[in-house]
Amino acid sequence: MNQTATVVLHGFTGSATAMAPLTSRLPEPVLALDLPGHGSGPVSDDPTDYTMAAAVNGVISATAHLERFALVGYSMGGRVALHVALAHPDRVAALVLIGARAGIDDPVERAERIAADEELADRIESEGIEWFAGYWADRPLFATQRVRLSAKQQADLQAQRRSCDPRGLAHSLRGMGAGAADPIGCRLSEMSMPCALIAGSDDAKFAAIAHQMAAVMPRATVTLIPDSGHAPHLEAPDATAAAVIQCVSS
Repeated sequence: MNQTATVVLHGFTGSATAMAPLTSRLPEPVLALDLPGHGSGPVSDDPTDYTMAAAVNGVISATAHLERFALVGYSMGGRVALHVALAHPDRVAALVLIGARAGIDDPVERAERIAADEELADRIESEGIEWFAGYWADRPLFATQRVRLSAKQQADLQAQRRSCDPRGLAHSLRGMGAGAADPIGCRLSEMSMPCALIAGSDDAKFAAIAHQMAAVMPRATVTLIPDSGHAPHLEAPDATAAAVIQCVSS
């Protein structure tokens, strides 16, 4: 019996290759994809290339050779994975979300996030990738990385961020930021495939979100990865990979 392929989606500022700490620990076949505005793909200035619909279509196009696949998404990639699973439930055999949420339901909070992302996108374009890489690394969300990742790992992570095209990141924020896509929390009960919601034990916000989402998903489990924050696949890759394998093999 052939092993079901696992498709992996990165987070904002990431890429397919940036997910190597996780993908290298998963059983083959594994397919890591670059989302719009990231990685080695071309950077378009057409806003329609950076919508959630465009991202979903890109995943489906890239997996056309696969009848079904397990889908793993981190942060922004988790939002994309949710939309893929809702739009094409017959294709997704299992779903794993790492540090992800289903959008922002509150209209006021959502409007504030859209405005903040628009402002940040403008600054990325005006101040450049060097400024942004430092700004992004200093966010409280990633504080645990400054403690748990080695100096080389942190340097490699910053080099990966600096390799991003600032136009691509800005377009991605405007079209696929947390507030840009329609919130789909009201549809989580439709998820019939096995789902694993993973968060770092030190990432209190997303740990709580994982439990809230799992409460309305028919076949969801929550795994909190000890001694890790918002990127457990970087800070605790062995434990994160084990949790992913448990879901995709079920």
